[in-house]
Amino acid sequence: MAEKEPAVPQTAATDPGGEAARSVPTSVGIERPVDTPKKAKRRDSGSGWKGLLGFLSPVVVLILWEIAVPLGFVDGRFFPPPHAIAGTFWKMTLDGTLFADVRVSLVRIILGFLAGAIPGLIVGLSMGLFRPVRWILRPVISATYPIPKLALMPLIILMFGFGETQKVITIALGTFFMVLINTMAGVLNLDKIYLDVAKNYGASRRDFYTRIALPGAMPLIFTGLELGMGMALLLIVAAEMTGAVSGIGYRIWAAQAVFKTKEMFVAFIMISLLGYLFAEGLSSLQRRVIPWKQL
Repeated sequence: MAEKEPAVPQTAATDPGGEAARSVPTSVGIERPVDTPKKAKRRDSGSGWKGLLGFLSPVVVLILWEIAVPLGFVDGRFFPPPHAIAGTFWKMTLDGTLFADVRVSLVRIILGFLAGAIPGLIVGLSMGLFRPVRWILRPVISATYPIPKLALMPLIILMFGFGETQKVITIALGTFFMVLINTMAGVLNLDKIYLDVAKNYGASRRDFYTRIALPGAMPLIFTGLELGMGMALLLIVAAEMTGAVSGIGYRIWAAQAVFKTKEMFVAFIMISLLGYLFAEGLSSLQRRVIPWKQL
């Protein structure tokens, strides 16, 4: 009588379509679910729907806006129809006015952002790493951060005049606090064991900055950079409304003075576009620098 062969447990190799194919063992013996083709297909279709809805929602708003103006539901003097704004956008593009304003504002935004982000990063790392520095500077930061940066503009104008320095300093002040606070929070959230190990192995002060605090706090640092860039875009408009003869903020102020609302909306669109491009650029950089963080 032939002997029975021993039963072979079903695994991913012997049961490719069964439950074993849907999970893999982890290092501690706990099975982790793996996406089946159906789940992956469902997820891909869901992301496609999200992209489609994200595209359609502003289109629907523009269509409703276009219809509401001639019907009298929206006052065209204050909210010109989208086709009129598009015509003004095209006209300002052809005569070079729009690009000239954007170029001037971009230079001010980038200079102010760097002037605020770099010191904010260094001070934030120092406050997170060393308690004495945190004890000394935290009361000053807590007291000066709530002051509206626009409220400081008269003082900045008295000190630096109406030139480019005044605009760069205004943007730098807003960016500095955003980057500093998020950087310090990122360092303080680091597991203490990393600092203890580095100390036991005789890490230098430079190593604490570059090899422990900076990489460990990188996710929150990027959050601070995104908030700082948003603040820079907010402040550039206010900074260019005083003592400027070019720039997006100047264009908004000059357009409202002569009731050119279509030019105002063109400037609004450019601010929104710059904000979107900066946010996407920082997100792309974040995916390269810290690929392990899910975005």
